[in-house]
Amino acid sequence: MKYKKKILLFIFFVTTTLFILIIYKSINNQFSFLSYDHKQILKKYIFPYKLIDKQEKLILENNPVYREVEYKNNNKNIRILRDLELSNKKTLKYLPLMDGFYSGIHNKHTSSGYIDFYNDEFFILSSRGTLAYSKNINNSNFLKLIKNNIYDFIGIDHFSKNVWFSIKDLLIHKNKIFISYTEEIEEYCWNTSVIYGEINNENIVFKKLFSPKKCIHTKNNPDKEFNAHQSGGRLVSLDDNHILLTIGDYRSRFLAQDFNSVNGKIIKININDFDYKIISMGHRNPQGLYYDKERNFILETEHGPHGGDEINLLSMEQINNNIILNYGWAIASAGEHYVLTEEKVKKYPLYKSHKKYGFIEPLKSFVPSIGISEITKIGPDNYVVGSMKDKSIYFFELDKTKKIINLERVEVFERVRDLTFYKNKLYLFLENSSSIGVIELN
Repeated sequence: MKYKKKILLFIFFVTTTLFILIIYKSINNQFSFLSYDHKQILKKYIFPYKLIDKQEKLILENNPVYREVEYKNNNKNIRILRDLELSNKKTLKYLPLMDGFYSGIHNKHTSSGYIDFYNDEFFILSSRGTLAYSKNINNSNFLKLIKNNIYDFIGIDHFSKNVWFSIKDLLIHKNKIFISYTEEIEEYCWNTSVIYGEINNENIVFKKLFSPKKCIHTKNNPDKEFNAHQSGGRLVSLDDNHILLTIGDYRSRFLAQDFNSVNGKIIKININDFDYKIISMGHRNPQGLYYDKERNFILETEHGPHGGDEINLLSMEQINNNIILNYGWAIASAGEHYVLTEEKVKKYPLYKSHKKYGFIEPLKSFVPSIGISEITKIGPDNYVVGSMKDKSIYFFELDKTKKIINLERVEVFERVRDLTFYKNKLYLFLENSSSIGVIELN
């Protein structure tokens, strides 16, 4: 009898231990069979110390004393924010954002944002939904907030899951404002969507414009990899009735070559009937987009893997002939896999030649990567592209054969998330200092 009791006690102990271990791993996101709400209940009542530790950490991280001690331990120099003379003899003027921009996509302690102009007014949107404008950004002390319902589509519940769940871009076109963002279409399943609203400087009511039917699950996907930094989301106007949207592969690389998926693609969206079509494919994480009406082509930039950031040219003549242009990801790339396995190389070989395997060669591949961002035109044949990792902007020309010449790197010492050219001035969103940078170009 005593022997049976010992066996039962042992079985009970092992079962209880396994149950607690499974629950513990689940609330730490190692298993996904519990909902977010159920995990929060378990943390609160079964493992309260987990919730307390998390709250204490958040309090510490937002404590100015803690942040100052951490800064001292990092042994970094203290930068004085003032107008900066650049290597090309131009001056970078800083307009620091003192309020409202606190959290970013790359780093939750530095902000991310997007900028645009409409009817001479400056508009800015943070990656967390702060929307504001100024009638004269160069001579104003304040940006006026615009009320909106962005949080009906993406809000604190999404932002708190990971910094990469965020707003991706801002576009103002034909008296409408368009915003792209990472949408949780189903639980733990994401893709890139677009909302829109009529321009109103007091209150904007957004509605859904585009939302993919399919999404990428954070755990249950064929490659068992997920990264929402690779979500794309860049918006640009094409004509009165259409806008363009870039969509990344979320690290499900095979989708970039799947005609039935919008991922790893650039799509053209009709803003009147909400219909869309794919115009190009084979993209990893498209970060920049510019439509050059005068020269009838589109310039696109995208993040490569370990190396291999690209500048690509899309021919409007081919697009108008219903040709879907293919840029090769994840078959061809100048970059390499972050983690190399035999299975990955077999499935995604990353050939160094695009053309040899039937794809379009980039205008430029950057090895090592520069963390390429937005691209825009500043003159008849002159362009500029931003970078985040390299903390620089690159000026270049396109000759008559559409080849890049006179590429010039100009260091600005901050991550450039977005940029736009307006009335002979280049405006940058600078992430490290949460500032708008202004460079006057002759």
